Amino acid sequence: MSDTGTAKKTQSKSGDSNSEDSHSGDSDSPRPQNSLHNPAMLKPTGYFQEEPLSFEYPATGNCGVALREAEVPEVEPAGALPGVALRSDGLEALPQLSEFDAIRHFTRLSKTNVSIDAAMYPLGSCTMKYNPRINEAVARLPGLAGAHPLLPDELAQGTLEILHRLTEALKEITGFAAGTLQPAAGAQGELTGVLLIRSALEAKGERRRFILVPDSAHGTNPASAHLAGFEVRELKSLPDGTLDIADLDRRMDAGVAGLMLTNPNTLGIFERDITKIAAIVHGRGGYIYCDGANMNAQVGVSRPADWGMDVMHLNLHKTFSTPHGGGGPGAGPCMCTAELAPYLPVPRVVAENGRYRLDWDAPESIGKVSTFHGNSGVLVRALSYILALGGEGLREMSDVAVLNANYLRHRLKDLLHVATDAPTLHEVVFSDQGLSEHGGITTLDVAKRLMDYGFHPPTVYFPLTVHGAMMVEPTESEPRAELDRFVAAIEAILAEGDNDPELVKTAPHLAPRRRLDETRAARRPILRWTPGMPLEES
Repeated sequence: MSDTGTAKKTQSKSGDSNSEDSHSGDSDSPRPQNSLHNPAMLKPTGYFQEEPLSFEYPATGNCGVALREAEVPEVEPAGALPGVALRSDGLEALPQLSEFDAIRHFTRLSKTNVSIDAAMYPLGSCTMKYNPRINEAVARLPGLAGAHPLLPDELAQGTLEILHRLTEALKEITGFAAGTLQPAAGAQGELTGVLLIRSALEAKGERRRFILVPDSAHGTNPASAHLAGFEVRELKSLPDGTLDIADLDRRMDAGVAGLMLTNPNTLGIFERDITKIAAIVHGRGGYIYCDGANMNAQVGVSRPADWGMDVMHLNLHKTFSTPHGGGGPGAGPCMCTAELAPYLPVPRVVAENGRYRLDWDAPESIGKVSTFHGNSGVLVRALSYILALGGEGLREMSDVAVLNANYLRHRLKDLLHVATDAPTLHEVVFSDQGLSEHGGITTLDVAKRLMDYGFHPPTVYFPLTVHGAMMVEPTESEPRAELDRFVAAIEAILAEGDNDPELVKTAPHLAPRRRLDETRAARRPILRWTPGMPLEES
């Protein structure tokens, strides 16, 4: 790497007080264990390495397969491609790798995958947690993974039972009367919920045009409202991040269809006046959609239907097992009250005399929102997770998630500015107040430098209501030792800002790419590699 010297300098700075030399003269001093989770062993090591594309390896003439000569004469089959359609030149540009070369290539590529298997993945509001491998094994059982979605009901009883039992479990967890498993992602679950609200209003002959969305809401909330045909009106948050009820009271009029609300909200705060909020909206004929992205912090603790919510989506890929990230897979089941149930998508799985069937008889339904039954593999994993933990285990899951967030808040409160004094009931959000005192570094600088310490950066600059926000969600699956290692990394980065701010401002140093032009990457993405393309453009 071009900055090897920088990396060595960094390691010396961050690790000299805990190095082996510092203990060599004192036989009574405890020596730090060589453990990934031991903060005393923390050094910038990164977790990326450069690996060329298979096309970029030099041509060696190697081949990863050995095929015997055909023992039958070659006969041109009927309907074979004409010669003009067959490629006859340029074949030398194809990868020429032995089996061993190919294995090493793909193994090295796999190590560039940032995942929860390697270290804490503290993305706030995304709940990136470890998911038991038993659920992967269950989802891959041939009878489930190989089931064709067009099988007749009588040949798909096992799959239909899983769908039915999962729906019943989610009803119990959320307190709602009904639900659908069709939405293939959280945003699609949002859209489904808003469409249910629109259908219910239309059935009453009401043409309400607006949806209220707090300024701290997830970005998909206003997008889903627009897709459902509504205009969005933004509500202001109070300084502590909760909804301004006075603002809601002023703006909840006869033209408003409902409110989209995340609870706990994006500052990790539970809306203390949630029942008052529900009373205002319902008292004026509106409905409340609840964003379930933060459900991981309240399973077995509280049920959204009991607060007065009308409809919500659940991110199964956040709360109930399926690994989250990389664009999928996901599932966003939509749960609702009995009033909204007639409008749920079809088909619906019903149980009759110990058997299961698909019911299409729902004349008020909004129709399908996803092909077949959604991402069935995700649904299988979710039920496996729920049954394995049981009621007490699910409650413990949420309790420990909240405990971990509060532990990080306590450990970091003297290093970073906590955005609000309100109790943390999901993720914990810090602001950049006081951060510039460490050599002028910024939230982005800290996030980039964390990569050198082996951590995926937390969510930054969101919610927009917090200046320089850094949102951290450790989840229940992180042990205390890993949380301590994260705290030690923050401490080390702030010390680096005091002593060598350019080191932090130019991070990451241990990744094959340095800082990207993020604006250009968003507006002019290069999604295709061509031979001879300069490395910095690929």
